[in-house]
Amino acid sequence: MLASQRKKAILELLAQDKQVLSSELSQKFLISEDSIRRDLRELAAEGLLQRVHGGALPASAAIAPIETRKNVQSRSKQTVAAKAVKMIQPGQVVMIDGGTTAHELVARIPQDIAFTVVTHSPGIAVSLVDHPLVEVIVIGGRLFKHSVVTVGSAMIDVISHINADLFFMGVTGIHASAGFTTGDYEEACVKRALSQRAAETVVMASAEKMNAASAFAIGPLSLASTIIIDGEPDTALREACAKQQIELL
Repeated sequence: MLASQRKKAILELLAQDKQVLSSELSQKFLISEDSIRRDLRELAAEGLLQRVHGGALPASAAIAPIETRKNVQSRSKQTVAAKAVKMIQPGQVVMIDGGTTAHELVARIPQDIAFTVVTHSPGIAVSLVDHPLVEVIVIGGRLFKHSVVTVGSAMIDVISHINADLFFMGVTGIHASAGFTTGDYEEACVKRALSQRAAETVVMASAEKMNAASAFAIGPLSLASTIIIDGEPDTALREACAKQQIELL
């Protein structure tokens, strides 16, 4: 079998099983694991998969610049945001992540609800200027232009003084075994720190983020109390959430 044919077959298996293992691929194609690892490296370089220890997972399509992401699965993001906004109650302290789904959430916040928003997204903060009853606290830091959010170690001390009711967290990938991932190391650290300061973490995920992974782990599925998705989760994700008592909406 030619290398190009083998790579095509690997991608087909990945689409079917949502993960591949180097050892199993080696046995299937009767070649060394070194050769399989080379195939996976080359496919990863093309953005077609995400390498992990022992194999590979589907690559997330949600790591493009924010202006590009605005047009990806927009209807799916609107569906997720419409469910998420119903969780906000008067008087709560709510942390809202950056990202396109978070912007859809903020666009649906009623004008007559009084609560406090904590965010490290300048865009989210500005979107709430015309909500007279919403108190807005902005966490500063270095601006990560790709996602238009602030990041950096100085933020962690500020975050440690917050006790929030909810944290609406954006991710680029959700996978039963890889958990929640994103495309930047510092952004992953900030998301993890925010999650640790909320009574409940709600992960909002449009369709392209399901059964996908990016390079940096935010944490396991157990970080979330609720995951809101558009569409039906596969058996592996549903079973993983049920085992850890995570609500799927």
